[in-house]
Amino acid sequence: MRLPKLSDEEVRQAIQNLPGWQVVNGKLHREYKFPDFTHAFGFMTMAAIGIEKLNHHPEWFNVYNRVTVYLTTHDSGGITKNDLDLASLLEGIATKLS
Repeated sequence: MRLPKLSDEEVRQAIQNLPGWQVVNGKLHREYKFPDFTHAFGFMTMAAIGIEKLNHHPEWFNVYNRVTVYLTTHDSGGITKNDLDLASLLEGIATKLS
């Protein structure tokens, strides 16, 4: 079942509770910066378990100590509750590693 795409206002309100997240080109976006590559890779490894449970996979990129994340639900044509749930999961993991 396809989730409904959230309105711009719904997304704006939701990301007020997600520090560092913004909308870029119609996708939720955040760049995490860690002390080093090991922490960045550890973040991605820890997140992978939760990502699989959600069955909602991010576009993400790692360069040394940075992990850049973009979230959207392609089947719905934009940002959905799944994207917000995944952003929240990532925030929780990043906070533990900070």
